[in-house]
Amino acid sequence: MNPIPPSSSAPQPVRLRRVAEIVVVLIVIGLIIGLVPRWLAHRKLLAETHADSVLTVSVISPVASVPDLGTPLPADVQAFVQATIHARASGYLKNWFVDIGDQVTNGQVLAEIDTPELDQQLAQAKAELDQANANLELAKVTADRWTNLLKTASVSEQETVEKTADYTLKQADVEAAEANVQRLRDLKKFDHVTAPFDGTVTARNTDIGMLITADSGPELFRMAQTDPLRIYVRVPQPFVHAIAPGQKAGLTFTELPGRVFEAKVTRTAGAVDPASRTLQVELQVPNPRGEILAGSYAQVRFNEAATANVLTLSDNALIFRAQGMQVALVSGDNKVKLQSVTLGRDFGNTVEILAGLNAKDRVINNPPDSIADGMAVQVEQPAGTNSAAK
Repeated sequence: MNPIPPSSSAPQPVRLRRVAEIVVVLIVIGLIIGLVPRWLAHRKLLAETHADSVLTVSVISPVASVPDLGTPLPADVQAFVQATIHARASGYLKNWFVDIGDQVTNGQVLAEIDTPELDQQLAQAKAELDQANANLELAKVTADRWTNLLKTASVSEQETVEKTADYTLKQADVEAAEANVQRLRDLKKFDHVTAPFDGTVTARNTDIGMLITADSGPELFRMAQTDPLRIYVRVPQPFVHAIAPGQKAGLTFTELPGRVFEAKVTRTAGAVDPASRTLQVELQVPNPRGEILAGSYAQVRFNEAATANVLTLSDNALIFRAQGMQVALVSGDNKVKLQSVTLGRDFGNTVEILAGLNAKDRVINNPPDSIADGMAVQVEQPAGTNSAAK
């Protein structure tokens, strides 16, 4: 009888257990392969959802700059000294010696007036003076005689007092006659019209033979001193403190393209005009060649500013609300703070900030309408300068 050979394979239960372990491992690997990516995607989705719940903003900073006084301001050019020349003596114009555009000196004769009526009045006043002197001499002799007769009681004291008083009255008559003669002599000097200062004749409104009426008559000449010239400009109220005597400005004229004349501020009105909210400023500009004409229209650009820097900011950062003009600031902990500001000039893309900000503030650019105090935000990029600011 042959023996049974030993089995070469493991028992059946052992084989089944190994198969089960392999299946479990494969299931676990399948679960890992299927669930881990889903779990990671879920985590990523949660992170993105949280990030989307915090507003992302870009910030800008105000730019410090000198007040922009380079903007041309309209100005009026006036002569340093100007005067209208009227006649002080009546008569007929006998001759004139200067015309428009002529340069004259102080005291130079401009015209001569024929004054027959004044000559007659002067002759009459001289005759009245001679008459008053004759009466004075007679009164003096009479008063002296009555004074001597009073010593011998030949005349009464009353008559002596009367003669003495009459002598005093005649003295006053002589003084009045002398004053009248001197007045007419002084008036006679005005038959020669003279220049009151060195300057240019800018108008002549008379001619030979014209009737001249003293005081109330029309002007005969107009004169102007044009070196230097006075420039008057009105500066808007926001920039009145940027103007101070001594600072320089550039003066330009449309009829002189490419030319810039240097002017200097001499004084200001010291008060803002309540009607126009502007400050009147006076400048002076040399004009030795007479290139600038008095009465011209000019434009003034102030080259210097007397005040500290001001801030400019993009108008995209402004928030219009019932509380007034505001901007949204980002604090150090990335929280929003709404800040009220005071605006200056509007340059279109940028505006001046007169109060409410400093150069280190981080201002949200293009803030949404839903922005509110205390809102958490994240900054898209570090604070930069406002490249569009003036």
